[in-house]
Amino acid sequence: MVAGAGFGMVVDDAEQAVGSDRGAFAPARRRAVSMRVREVRERLTSDSGLRPAYDRELTRQFAQNRLSAALAIVIMVLAVGAASSLWASASFVTIWLVSALSSQALMVVLARHYVSHAKEDTHPGAWRLRFLIGEAINGLCWSVLATHLWGAQEEAARLFVLFLMMLVVGKSTMLSATLPLVMLAGALPTAAAVIGVSLLQGSFLGTAMAAMTVGALAYFLMLGGRLNRSAVEALDFRAEKDALIAELEQAKANSDEARRRAEEANLAKSRFLATMSHELRTPLNAILGFSEVMKSEIFGPLTVPHYKEYVADIHDSGQHLLNLINEILDLSRIEAGRYELKEEAINLAFLVEECQHLLKLRAKAKGIALRELFEPNMPMLWADERAIRQVALNLLSNAIKFTPQGGEVTLKVGWTASGGQYVSIRDTGPGIPPEEIPTVMSSFGRGSLAIKTAEQGTGLGLPIVKGLVDLHGGTFVLRSKPREGTEVIVTFPASRVMEALAPVVEGRKAGPRSRAA
Repeated sequence: MVAGAGFGMVVDDAEQAVGSDRGAFAPARRRAVSMRVREVRERLTSDSGLRPAYDRELTRQFAQNRLSAALAIVIMVLAVGAASSLWASASFVTIWLVSALSSQALMVVLARHYVSHAKEDTHPGAWRLRFLIGEAINGLCWSVLATHLWGAQEEAARLFVLFLMMLVVGKSTMLSATLPLVMLAGALPTAAAVIGVSLLQGSFLGTAMAAMTVGALAYFLMLGGRLNRSAVEALDFRAEKDALIAELEQAKANSDEARRRAEEANLAKSRFLATMSHELRTPLNAILGFSEVMKSEIFGPLTVPHYKEYVADIHDSGQHLLNLINEILDLSRIEAGRYELKEEAINLAFLVEECQHLLKLRAKAKGIALRELFEPNMPMLWADERAIRQVALNLLSNAIKFTPQGGEVTLKVGWTASGGQYVSIRDTGPGIPPEEIPTVMSSFGRGSLAIKTAEQGTGLGLPIVKGLVDLHGGTFVLRSKPREGTEVIVTFPASRVMEALAPVVEGRKAGPRSRAA
């Protein structure tokens, strides 16, 4: 009834704790309370007040200690028997040796049997009772020897008895600390025998020896209790470690599963976008073609002026939609790993200069100055011309778009320290806050400046640029600070730089090599 009441109080406390915390920490608190309730339930169902797993482990440690010290105890028994022959008869010593060795053999058999069947043990209490009885028999053997030697009425024998008592109590404490009752069963008989015979003597020496025995017993029992607590704490730490490892493994499994599902969903999304982009481009091309015909009035003039404006709006909107679909198609192909590079030898500086000429009118309309800083005589680069052209156009159009009137955009093409080539585009615009850089680098992400100024765009330019650069094995770096402008650096590795071959000298013929005899 008491145990049931205690368990009910713990459950009530746990429910109150869960009910009082409904915030962000509710799942963690609920898990902790659940573990606490399970721990209390296990302890209430255990006869030692510990978890059943602890009971089995402590009993197993006792059995292993007994087995590991079996040879040392046999040697100790033989040595004590040999020393006892100085004050006891040979027959008594022989009988005592047989009894002590038999009790020791009994403990070894019990310990070996338990170790071999420890995993199958579901009731460690029965085994602890067996060990307690075996250790009590062993302690009685030592107490009989101590009592007999005390009757020798010699000071040396009594000093040897005191030494024997400390030896037996110390042995029981060291080997049986994991099972306190078994430790008491092995130590108390000998100590009680020494205390009894010492007090019965009625002399000052006997009283002093009894007091020394009590003090030694108290010390060793305190030492045994500390060893027992250390063993239980070690088991607690091990259980916490195992629980933490299990939680980490479960979290890792959940994370791997979530990542796998996310990758599958992302791949499915990319395939869907690629398919739908192809499906949308077919009717869109017809819309653009027919609107172009109507806009040019190939088959005759449009009698209503508003119709011509509407046709122009239809054509411009269709062109914008086509560019958007092309960007989505490129991004989905890059993410799905289906973008195939058509590599050839290109001149990086010449290609960037061509892109700059295409956008010069747009920059001139906003009063933006374009500066070029190109390294001369740079070798060819092995890359996809269409992809690199798209990278340069996207970066340059972004720089012109967000640079205010009278600003400046600087284009650089040169060598990297490792022998590769790079393209740098720097503007004098308002810049990007550091916390928004991950946003502008994500698909369909737009910074606060683009939203406030309502600049036209889809937020796919930078992700496409980064994807194309990654396909070439290059690096993409975006550096920006508010009111300091933005710089984008695209770097291509040295492995893509084509080294010029040595010129062939005409008229020089290689003669035959002479062979050594």
